[in-house]
Amino acid sequence: MKENKVEETKTEEIKEEIVNDIKPKKKMGIVKKILLVLLILFILFVGYLWIMWPRIRASIGGSWKPIIYIYPKEDIDVSIKVSNEELFTVTYPKYNDGWKVKALTDGTLIDKNGKSYYALYWEGINKNISKVKEDGFVVKGEDCAEFLEEKLEILGLNYKEQNEFIMFWLPKLEKNKYNYIRFQTEDEINDNMELYIDPKPDTLIRVRMDYKALDKKIKVKEQKLTKPERKGYTIVEWGGTEI
Repeated sequence: MKENKVEETKTEEIKEEIVNDIKPKKKMGIVKKILLVLLILFILFVGYLWIMWPRIRASIGGSWKPIIYIYPKEDIDVSIKVSNEELFTVTYPKYNDGWKVKALTDGTLIDKNGKSYYALYWEGINKNISKVKEDGFVVKGEDCAEFLEEKLEILGLNYKEQNEFIMFWLPKLEKNKYNYIRFQTEDEINDNMELYIDPKPDTLIRVRMDYKALDKKIKVKEQKLTKPERKGYTIVEWGGTEI
């Protein structure tokens, strides 16, 4: 009887050793599965960032919404290229090593397939992140329409260009209590995205607005704006970015 009890005890000890040996292996298997799932999720996340990075970067740095109008004195073929084209996120019509269109005197643009447009459109990532500077304007959200009408007139936009600019940007500005607004200089615009135009226009007007929503007024020096003389074959571009 004693021998049987000893054998039973040994058998139980062996079983316990086997169970204890199996448990760590099961635990290791679960850990490996968790690590594998985490690795897959990380790879998917990195892939998503890779695909969406232009959009994400644009939203962080602010994105422009420029459109380009062409007004020749006679029907001509126009080619437009830009510097830093790798920063484009959207273009319409498609930018294929530049835009090549026939520009009519009424402002209509016709591509090689005979499709008509009234302007060229692009969005892009800011090469230089905009920021609040010592000059500019602080404008109540409710006063932005009147403000833009006045300033865009000074900057050389005609009524149609002013209307389209205001229609696009007013909803973003009007909802804020105050806005810091500043118009980039020609050098600042060219540093971010310079235009190469053939044939070169008699008048080139580029308007680029930076703005930042404010909860309260800040003090800035009023920016001085000068009105360009609009004459002859003219190209106009406007856009903006949120700081």
